[in-house]
Amino acid sequence: MTVTKMKTIAQSYRFSDSLLLRMKRLFWRLISPLPDGPYLYLKYASIYGRFPDTKNPRRFSELQHLRKLRDRNPLYPVIVDKVRAKDVIRDRVGAQHVVPTYWVGTDLSEVDWAGIDLPAVVKPTHASKSGYFLSGQSDIDTLMARRPEAEWLADDHFRFNREWAYKDVPRQIIIEKRLGRPGEVPRDYRFYCFSGKLAHIELREPKDGQMFEAVYSRDWEFLDVHFDWYPHLREPMPRPAALDKMIAIAEKMSDGISFARVDLYDTDGEIYVGEITLYPSGGFETFVPDSYDTVLGSHWSDKSALTGKRSAPRDDGPEGHG
Repeated sequence: MTVTKMKTIAQSYRFSDSLLLRMKRLFWRLISPLPDGPYLYLKYASIYGRFPDTKNPRRFSELQHLRKLRDRNPLYPVIVDKVRAKDVIRDRVGAQHVVPTYWVGTDLSEVDWAGIDLPAVVKPTHASKSGYFLSGQSDIDTLMARRPEAEWLADDHFRFNREWAYKDVPRQIIIEKRLGRPGEVPRDYRFYCFSGKLAHIELREPKDGQMFEAVYSRDWEFLDVHFDWYPHLREPMPRPAALDKMIAIAEKMSDGISFARVDLYDTDGEIYVGEITLYPSGGFETFVPDSYDTVLGSHWSDKSALTGKRSAPRDDGPEGHG
């Protein structure tokens, strides 16, 4: 397999060429000098067609909006860092669930490629939707001709979506073991957990050269919900043999965290934690049907960091509408 930008990257933004999205991106650039509160308030409205209710938040999207502005849990910058998160994974569920790391740095010319076991993945430690699969020497040669370091290290989730946890995360590049069978994109199980309790599972299923998505309950019952991101996979998928084990891992990883999406991979019975995400889609996840935004928000039981007394002055933007 030649060096290929991950299909999950190339296929995202299904309507990226649409006039509407181009207009929205222009609007986001125009409002980018604003402080976090007004910026997020207006960006939220441009995406959802409504303003967030900051007085009585019930929707998952509204709670994400407030999390970015108010929740300053010191654990967050650790678990969104793909390097330091491995220590948390090791401590919470065991080293056997940590994806092996081959190299970390900022300059790919410093890599001793003879010491890198292939297949491997190379990607930034502080960002998502960027990376390359490496299967052989030709892939390495092509990667080194492209030299993506400058582009990757310039990626700033905090600036674009004001995701506070990323604000001071060191910007580096990691090379780690590639999971799954050679030449295949692995199946991705995404566990949406609230204070250590699973709400649902999002399945990312590679099929026919593209990625599909479906949502299941903890009992593996199909839910007629999707995220308006990839094509909806309505074909029933068999219950994973390791489902109970994966749920236990995801709930341990998210214990004590008001919300976390825990991404797991099952490779022939070996379960690996891919990453822990605090702000899916930059905190602007959309749902079909839209009512599921409220359903998912009902699982967010610990709102103390979002609606309690402020520990420091903040600019949360205009008051939300009830």
